[in-house]
Amino acid sequence: MSASNETGGGLAALAQEAAANVTGVSSAKAHEKVERHDVEAVNSAASRSLYVSRQAIHPKLVHGAFRNIKWVMMAVTLGIYYILPWIRWDRGPNAPDQAVLLDMPGRRFYFFFIEIWPQEIYFVTGLLVLASLALFLATALFGRVWCGYACPQTVWTDLFIMVERMIEGDRNKRLKLDKTSMSLSKFFKKVSKHTVWVLIALATGGAWVFYFADAPQLARDLLTLDAPMVAYLFIGVFASTTYLLGGLAREQVCTYMCPWPRIQGALVDDQSFLVSYRADRGEPRGAHRKGDTWEGRGDCIDCKQCVVACPMGIDIRDGDQLECIQCALCIDACNDIMDKIDRPRGLITYDNFDNMDRRTKDLPMRVRLLRPRTLLYAALIVVVGAIMLSVLITRSPLDVNVLKDRNPLFVTLSDGSIRNGYEVKILNKVTEERVFTVSVEGLEGVRISTLTESDLETLPVAVQSDRLRNVRLFLSLPADRVETLEDGRADIAFVITDTASGLQVKNPTTFRGPEER
Repeated sequence: MSASNETGGGLAALAQEAAANVTGVSSAKAHEKVERHDVEAVNSAASRSLYVSRQAIHPKLVHGAFRNIKWVMMAVTLGIYYILPWIRWDRGPNAPDQAVLLDMPGRRFYFFFIEIWPQEIYFVTGLLVLASLALFLATALFGRVWCGYACPQTVWTDLFIMVERMIEGDRNKRLKLDKTSMSLSKFFKKVSKHTVWVLIALATGGAWVFYFADAPQLARDLLTLDAPMVAYLFIGVFASTTYLLGGLAREQVCTYMCPWPRIQGALVDDQSFLVSYRADRGEPRGAHRKGDTWEGRGDCIDCKQCVVACPMGIDIRDGDQLECIQCALCIDACNDIMDKIDRPRGLITYDNFDNMDRRTKDLPMRVRLLRPRTLLYAALIVVVGAIMLSVLITRSPLDVNVLKDRNPLFVTLSDGSIRNGYEVKILNKVTEERVFTVSVEGLEGVRISTLTESDLETLPVAVQSDRLRNVRLFLSLPADRVETLEDGRADIAFVITDTASGLQVKNPTTFRGPEER
């Protein structure tokens, strides 16, 4: 799905288009409906200039295996994005039932059975690391395959082009429409196209905010104008960027804004499979009439179907290019032409630099998917994934953090006993209220007290479901036990016990007293 623009304007452009159509008819007589295009790759590095206006690129619709894969990927990725916030997941009482939810007020991220708290941000970090490694592995194997099939910019641009094609027609009709003066029919088509684009953009922004609040309730509030202003603001921001990037900027985003084309050069090697033109088979190129011999020439008939199919506006025959997103639509376009002229498919195909060089030396082709960099990326994915899975499986539904007072370190009471102050934070991650007991081990004779209670061996603390409770308490050591401190300190541990399940969590700290003189 890619293409490029024809040059000229006004009557001269119409005349040039007519000449191209005549050429297409002539070629059709020579080779069963093979249409030739007099076009230039307007977005190639050689043709592109920062000082001229962008030339619109109108990709021609092609049919084939890679185009079908892109249709499937577009349906799957858009389906996931728009439907995911509406899926319900029962987490029990006092918990939201939205499967995927970023609960900012509750400071929680829910993903089906996984619940991530703010202090567990390492899970999010791990997911980002896994995604990066998977992207590195895919790039090392097949180049910018992510860009060609799953990148949001590619998916939404594909969707906008599909709408444009449905309303204005395929490439030739869109070119003619752009060149004609404004009429009622043209005005209606342009307004209809942009209206649908705006609706898609609004749906995109609307779907995004549903990930941050209960989707059914927020939808009702949005329709009744009762939603918070920040929701309308974010819908407007995401709708505007979707409309701008997917409908107007298109290939400019991939060419100028995205850093990935510059990064991928460090990830691919001579064994990476990239969409490539087989110059050894296609050259010398040129027009070919039915019945002529193929001796002394290449299989490329210079029809430029690969150029008009390219959404990036480049010519794949110019070699590996930064602008190429590896969507492989040029492969479908070229294979269709090869079928019509009775030549083998694969003039444009997935190939690597090593095999290109080996063909010039008459060496057998080889495929090396397992090589040091791909094995390294795969191993790192397994290691990081295993670490995250083990931490997720073994994580406790109870978290405890103890902060000791540092100023003063201790207080000597009138009866000679020593008192230390602590703040104990108990996080109850289950969806029901629990009662925990706080005790201390490691120092015999120590007693627990609070602002309202004193001389306790254990302190009961009730914590509501999915809540964090701070408990201010003091530990007192009788005067006759102060001499048991070594160098004025003792290593102790707070033991927090869930009275319902028996689960215990220990948090080490210290008890301080006067140092011996």
